Amino acid sequence: MADTSQPPHQPTADRPVYVIGGGPGGLSVAYALRAQGLRAVVLEKSDRVGASWRRHYDRLHLHTTRRLSGLPGLPMPRRFGRWVARADVVRYLEKYAEVHDLEVVTGVEVSRVEPAPDGSGWLLRATGGRELTGAAVVVATGHNHTPRIPDWPGRDTYTGEFLHAGEYRTPAPHTGRDVLVVGIGNTGAEIAVDLVEGGASRVRLSVRTTPHIVRRSTAGWAAQFTSILVRRLPVRLVDRLARPMARLSVPDLSEQGLPRPDTGLYSRVKDGAIPVLDVGLIDAVRKGRIEIVAAVEAFEQGKVRLTDGTLVSPDVVIAATGYVRALEDLVGHLDVLDEHGRPVVQGARTPAQAPGLYFTGFTNPISGNLREMAIDARKIAKAITGDRTPGRQVSRLPVT
Repeated sequence: MADTSQPPHQPTADRPVYVIGGGPGGLSVAYALRAQGLRAVVLEKSDRVGASWRRHYDRLHLHTTRRLSGLPGLPMPRRFGRWVARADVVRYLEKYAEVHDLEVVTGVEVSRVEPAPDGSGWLLRATGGRELTGAAVVVATGHNHTPRIPDWPGRDTYTGEFLHAGEYRTPAPHTGRDVLVVGIGNTGAEIAVDLVEGGASRVRLSVRTTPHIVRRSTAGWAAQFTSILVRRLPVRLVDRLARPMARLSVPDLSEQGLPRPDTGLYSRVKDGAIPVLDVGLIDAVRKGRIEIVAAVEAFEQGKVRLTDGTLVSPDVVIAATGYVRALEDLVGHLDVLDEHGRPVVQGARTPAQAPGLYFTGFTNPISGNLREMAIDARKIAKAITGDRTPGRQVSRLPVT
């Protein structure tokens, strides 16, 4: 699909750039636009910035280094350490909005984006009957927007406790309990480790497809550094290079139920499967503290049936089954999404049939989500400003 990087309308004080979402992607774009002298208004549906980060489990730390995770215009403080904790990410986002005096309007949820009737930009329909007109729109509602739960047969008859990983906070409520974690992405793997260390009596990890497991850091060298270096190399070459490295750094866990994947690491990445960065999974699986079991097939008679025919009876099932972007109602009518509900273009590119509409933060790159959003922010700001002179100030008007 053709796209362009030049929007047809320049932002003005009364027709600013509206940024939908007050997470790291939205805030960084707002700063980059403000640095170019343009008014950017961030519309956040919750009552505070960084809402998705506030909902993550307490144990979570960035898998990317502090130095490569800061947003434009404000490095992350050294005191946060190399692997920044979830709570510190929230503090950083709050400080980011404050330091840069960003125009953030909370409690406003945008339900639909449409071309403005007069053809001069975009019309946003939001809560409270608001109709806002902007010269351009940046959608930054996030990769992890709406919890995805597979339609397992019989799930509504399950009598045990069931929750999505997005509802999990700490292992304390599950001390002494038998827990089945479904899904071995980074979230599922880390929650399983958290449960083991938090005193769960038994932890099983349900796996459909064996993932590639990578050490988060080896001898001080972060996996993120390698990910950045190989991004532009041929996929097959990276696959070949990754195999011997995996054998050297990650033990064979076949006996524990995690054989080495039969497809290449980077091939998987291109298909959307990010490697699992080890933060205790390998050790817990080797010691039998986390048991690897087959994928979930259905729920029946208060139990969980696995694809190998086994019936298990956990006290708790935690579905670490990912999220959907939920962009269909917002922009689906504009023909800017692919068959999987993902934006057809992202970053500085804008669809030919929807000039002035941008997307950021809807991928999960191995080089680091925050790093890529910071890069996208500058590119989007340049695309929107075009040939405008940096530094021109635009007055701030109230959003009505």
